Amino acid sequence: MTKPSVAPGTRRTYDVLVEDVEAGLRSGRFKIGDQLPGERILAETYGISRASVREAMRLLDAMGVLRSSNRSGPKSGSVIVSEPSAGLSSTLRLHIASNRLPVEEIVEARILLETWAARTAAQHDDPAGIQHARELLEAMDAPEMDPETFHALDAQFHLALSALAGNTVIETIMDSLSGSIRGYIKDALDSLGQWPVVLEELRAHHHGIFGAVEAKDADRAAELLRMHILWLYEKATNKAS
Repeated sequence: MTKPSVAPGTRRTYDVLVEDVEAGLRSGRFKIGDQLPGERILAETYGISRASVREAMRLLDAMGVLRSSNRSGPKSGSVIVSEPSAGLSSTLRLHIASNRLPVEEIVEARILLETWAARTAAQHDDPAGIQHARELLEAMDAPEMDPETFHALDAQFHLALSALAGNTVIETIMDSLSGSIRGYIKDALDSLGQWPVVLEELRAHHHGIFGAVEAKDADRAAELLRMHILWLYEKATNKAS
């Protein structure tokens, strides 16, 4: 591993490693799936303390760039991954919790992007993507569906619809936006105490949206998705108040 060129005293100590990983990914020196050396070797290579290495690793892990390995010996170290929505979602959740980012504005952004995705998805021809969304829809129709399983499948279904639009940046942002308020919405719906009724309503929404996308009715797909997101937010808001 080539020792990076570092200008001492110009940044926080752990930034040396973080910025070199970024530069390495841009240049191709690092690739997804590459394993970084262990903590001791990184500390020696970058001329920083092992505590600073751990801080950099924690930051990159939170950003969805590294996944820590539980192995020991020569297989120890962290692996470079690319999970941008994980980092974005956790950041958004924290700022929503601090009231810096109002939930209603997250909802507005989600409507803007998801309706665009639904409209675009209805204009694309992706049989494999449609089949994946259909399988998730069928899984959500299973009898005796508990809320935890349903919400997990719901998130996957929305992401599958987003993927049909064919724009990975929009897909990632939408996954982050929905992920940032997923817990807020889930807790509100669960606390209504009418899960069978809520479940049937959600199923009806999903079938309508999917049917419009499959029929390539772009305007209807976008409108049904807008109404679905607003319905969820109104349920959560009414319960909270």
